[in-house]
Parts: sequence; C-alpha cells; structure tokens
Amino acid sequence: MYRDSRIGVVVPAYNEEGLVGEVIDTMPAFVDRVYVVDDRSTDGTWDEIRRHAERANAAHGSGHLVETDGGTARLRRPDDSAAADDTDAHERESGSEAAESSSAFDERVVPIRLEENRGVGGAIKTGYERALADGIDVVAVMNGDGQMDPEKLDRLVDPVVSDEADYAKGNRLRYREYREGMSAWRSFGNWLLTLLTKAASGYWKTMDPQNGYTAISREALETIDYQELYERYGFCNDVLVKLNAHGLRVADVAIPAVYGDEESTIEYKTFVPRLSALLARDFLWRLRVKYLTVDFHPLAGLYLFGAAIAGAGVLDSLKGAVSDESDGSGGALASIGIVSVLLAMVFDMQENEELEVRRE
Repeated sequence: MYRDSRIGVVVPAYNEEGLVGEVIDTMPAFVDRVYVVDDRSTDGTWDEIRRHAERANAAHGSGHLVETDGGTARLRRPDDSAAADDTDAHERESGSEAAESSSAFDERVVPIRLEENRGVGGAIKTGYERALADGIDVVAVMNGDGQMDPEKLDRLVDPVVSDEADYAKGNRLRYREYREGMSAWRSFGNWLLTLLTKAASGYWKTMDPQNGYTAISREALETIDYQELYERYGFCNDVLVKLNAHGLRVADVAIPAVYGDEESTIEYKTFVPRLSALLARDFLWRLRVKYLTVDFHPLAGLYLFGAAIAGAGVLDSLKGAVSDESDGSGGALASIGIVSVLLAMVFDMQENEELEVRRE
C-alpha cells in the first residue's frame, strides 16, 4: 500500500524470456499485487513468469526481509500476529507500509496467460480487469522488457494518489540525457507521433505518447470504458484521447528509459502509418464527443472548416498547375484554411490547459 492506496501493477509480456523475471523480482515493496500477463508468447516467457511468481509468492508469505523507503522491515505472515507483537517499535514503524501491503492478498504475483495473442493493449486490459475486481485503487503498467526502472514507480504513482492527476505517464523526451540510447529512427518516429498525438488527444504539453510506463486511478478506468480501447501498439495514444474526451487530468513525468539487450518488435515503417490513421479517427471522435455531444464549442467547426477550405485551396492550386481551369484563388483559400486550423488549435490548447500537469 502506498499512502493509504492499494497499488497494482500490470506487466504485459510477449517473448520476454530472460527479462520478465527480473521485472517481477525488482517490483517495489509498496506494490500490493502484480498481474503478469503473458500475451501467448512463443518462447520460454510463460515458464519464467510462473517460476518467478512462485518464488515471489513463497517469499511474500514467509515473512522475509524487504527494503522500504524507511529502511528494512519484516513482512508479517497471515498467521504471524503473535510474532508481530514482539517486533520492536522502530521496525514496525519503518515497515508499516510494506507490511500493510503484504496482508492485502495471499498471493502477491498473479500469472495470467491469454488464450490467444491480443497485443500489448489486450494484455494490459486483461490486467486492468483483474485489478479492478481486486479493489485496486491505482493501477500502473510496467512492461516485461525491463526498460522501465522500478525505482521510479513512486514518481508515477504520486500525482495519482495525491489526486493531482487521474493518469500519469513517463516522458523520455524531456531531457537530452534521457534520450540517450534511443536510435535516430526510433527518436524520429517518436517525435512525429508525439506531434500527431498532441493534436488528436488535446494534451498539447504532453510528450512521448508511446511511453507505456503509466499509472491510472480506479475512477478514471471506470470512466473511459477501457475495454473498448485499441489493443495493439497505439494503445497508449488511444488512452490519452479517451481521457481528454472525459475531461480527465494527465501528469507528464520525466523518467528515463533503461535500455539493455532487448530488441523492439515495432516495425516503424508500418506502425507509423497505421497509428496515424488511428489518431485521425480519434481526433474526429474527440471533437464530436467533447465539443459537440457533451458540450459545445465552435472550435470543432473551425477545425473542420479550416481543413475543408485548405484542402479546396490545395486542389485548386494543383488544378491550375496542370491546366487552365483554376481561377487562381487556391493560394488564398489555403491560407484562410491554415489560419482557421491554427486558431482552432489555440482554442483547443486553452480548453485543455488545466488538464495537464508536468512533473520533473
């Protein structure tokens, strides 16, 4: 338990043999329950998950020593109340957070194997469902590839537990040193998708939308209808759009990635176009829901008007370049359209300014 809130962590894993075990082993002591979801891996990931989960659960119930923020504390066994009374006051005080966490569930690590491969989003949604059923207050996501530093988990959980935000996400792009280890091609793709996601989601100050190191409140999960979220790569981008449409607050937390020998399975040549199409649909959905259905704001019409006029201007200019049918108004129309879109963006930024929190 962390500051009177039950914390759960979903660990999606697909072909992470040799990596996911360490993620389980290094999970912070304040985490109440860990849901490790094998997305039908084809290597030894599932066996590794079960092996490390069994060991972690055995230690969880045995009263072993764990390290907490306040020092080293003895975790209480379910039947160990008498022995706990003999523990000195300093040990009980320093380890109270970890002890309370351990008593919440008989088993701390829950291995889950999907019947078929559903993608990282499908694995996360499965973990979310189990966490909600268990009464978890804040659910984090820490991928099984070991790229997310478990020692930084409290930085993500903090703004959600303190009710400063409904959702928190990591940001690897804030500082140059955080971006070290990221390939040039991967960095370019991330910046491009950051720009597209800003427009689609309405969180104009939020960066690194591909970052899967996140934490979300129970209330936010129940609000956004998480079961309808996109299931493949692009899940994180889709979440942001749905959060914004419901007026939920997002904290952008500067956290470096941990790069090792793991290899990304994302094919950016196909991923970027596919995700761009998803973001275009999400953008139109957000405008309809947030600015036409739930409430009304003329910026939705301004966006559409500007895009239509700009498109007409470009077509007229192209027609004039290949024939004499153009009346020469293409340039003026395109300019009016671009100005209209930019004005709509300014209104959009103003409407969503209070929904964004930045954490160093």
